[in-house]
Amino acid sequence: MSPQPQIIPCDDPRYPARLRQRRGTDAPAELAALGNLDLLSQPMTALFCSARCPGNVILHAYDQAAQWRDAGHCVISGFHSPVEKECLRILLRGDPPIIICPARALPQRIPPDWKAPLAAGHLLILSAFHVSETRITADLAVRRNAIVSALATETLVLHSTPGGRLEASLRQNPLPLHPNDFHH
Repeated sequence: MSPQPQIIPCDDPRYPARLRQRRGTDAPAELAALGNLDLLSQPMTALFCSARCPGNVILHAYDQAAQWRDAGHCVISGFHSPVEKECLRILLRGDPPIIICPARALPQRIPPDWKAPLAAGHLLILSAFHVSETRITADLAVRRNAIVSALATETLVLHSTPGGRLEASLRQNPLPLHPNDFHH
């Protein structure tokens, strides 16, 4: 039996205080969650990477994901760009805490490789979007990135295409940066 989604209104004690503090009145009124909510209280690194990314950054990304996996470090991301997706695959080969924030409502079907970590309590799928938001849009991605940034204790931007959407999104939402950060 798979876990059931939970709706967490902003006045619920389970609602992440960090999100409320950093986003203020822009914090989502509620979150939909599937998985272990306790992961939200851990230190975590937000992972961002533009869809187009140079090869030397890709290798660094995969090495970093393997280090996080081996260290059991919590990573939060939309895991949407190709590099982010591959980092998720690397993380899923171990059992580090992972928080996936899609730029849409919670998925109706859980991918097979997410089921075991979800059942083991190592995975949380978190969405700030209404159940009717089933398709990813640029606007939803910007809003999702702001939420991911607000929840994270540090952020690693593997690559941001100059003038691209990710760069614009990150400029709107200042973040705590990871020591290896910001490749263009």
